[in-house]
Amino acid sequence: MTISDLKPSELWKYFEEITKIPRPSKKEEKIIQYLLNFAKQYNLEAERDEADNVIIRKPASEGKENKPIVILQSHSDMVCEKNSEIVHDFNTDAIQTFIDGDWIKAKGTTLGGDDGIGIAAALAVLASNEISHGPIEALFTADEETGMSGAFGLKEGFMKGKILINLDSEDEGELFIGCAGGMDTVAEFNFKKKKLPENSAAYKISVTGLNGGHSGDEIDKGLGNSNKILNRLIFDAYKQFKVRLADFNGGNLRNAIPREAFGIVTFNKKFTKEFENLINETAEKIKKELFAVEQNLSIKAESVKLPEYLIPKKTQKRLMHALSACWHGVYSMSADMPGLVETSTNLASVKFINDKIIKIETSQRSSVESAKFDMAQTVGSVFELAGAKVTHGDGYPGWKPNTNSNILKVTEASYQNLFKQKPIVRAIHAGLECGLFLEKYPYLDMISFGPTIKGAHSPDERLNIPTVKKFWELLVEVLEKL
Repeated sequence: MTISDLKPSELWKYFEEITKIPRPSKKEEKIIQYLLNFAKQYNLEAERDEADNVIIRKPASEGKENKPIVILQSHSDMVCEKNSEIVHDFNTDAIQTFIDGDWIKAKGTTLGGDDGIGIAAALAVLASNEISHGPIEALFTADEETGMSGAFGLKEGFMKGKILINLDSEDEGELFIGCAGGMDTVAEFNFKKKKLPENSAAYKISVTGLNGGHSGDEIDKGLGNSNKILNRLIFDAYKQFKVRLADFNGGNLRNAIPREAFGIVTFNKKFTKEFENLINETAEKIKKELFAVEQNLSIKAESVKLPEYLIPKKTQKRLMHALSACWHGVYSMSADMPGLVETSTNLASVKFINDKIIKIETSQRSSVESAKFDMAQTVGSVFELAGAKVTHGDGYPGWKPNTNSNILKVTEASYQNLFKQKPIVRAIHAGLECGLFLEKYPYLDMISFGPTIKGAHSPDERLNIPTVKKFWELLVEVLEKL
């Protein structure tokens, strides 16, 4: 079976086409052109703004011209993550999809179900002559995953509707009416290269096989962080053998829990056997600690050729202490909405840049605006005390829940009518663009729902096929009921 064999065929057709279009964040030109060509094919009004957002407008069905305009919103970019052994260029290559039981997956890369399935649903509505609906605006925002620059750049008046359905959530059976705000904190250590001591041996430590995942929606799962694990291994080896650091490369994206990390260390070669034993012993301890959530964790140490340089011992100690002290994970839970993570932080990536800078990227989220800034200050303080230069991004606001929302009432009733059970209504700890929309369109009545996606922002991303059908049926029902 292939994607083209799945039902509803009108939705899956577009999803399959979208997986073949490269669309990294900030490089969405190909998907944008695809959307504009689609509008032209169906004789629909389309507009592209300066921030690379695209809006496609479809008139109402006959007899529903006076119904309110509904905005169907999704984002055009995708997270580009792959396993280290996979050869794939996200700028040029199509996603290699396959069906595994009830799931659609990709071969060693992110799938792009986030938010390809939202794009596909909007296009299927725009193309259909069988759905009864009022006027529709389909908004496709750019660069949601790495900065929300599309939502930031959205101008007043670009959208006409007052009801917005966000098609970018990942838990079928749950209706979202609020989300966390977020911001980034970046630390940089400058260093000058140091020569290797004589009689040195060099080893590469690899941390692989972690699940990774969405730094908001899955931050409460207790998943392993490759940067924290690698630093722990290096720190332990430093205490016993005074290992020196030549490279640290862990994680990629600020909004993904890091899955892999690689470090190169050197030490006096007379300690080779003892070093190997220590890494193996520490690795077994870490595997036992994380086994409930990380059954595939792999930690290896292998001999490699000597590096060209080391970082200064003082810089290395500051880095190790800072990474050890830097908080990662849930910081506090919401007292207002049981089960909701209120504030969290993600130690996302550690990179050596141009042989002179060590760059650490972190991201903070909170449903309380003041707590978001406090968490960023907490993380920043760790690195400032260690002597790093710290900068904070502007961030984006959260979306405060409105339990009296009319679109919520319609969607709840539609879900119960279709599936004979009540949906869960809650806020999400992940960041949605809805908070930014409210800043420029404060009158918007909004809701977010979607099919089930697991492992978003990681190569384990998978889209649940049966829930896509329910997602589609709910969207159609809501459009007809409004």
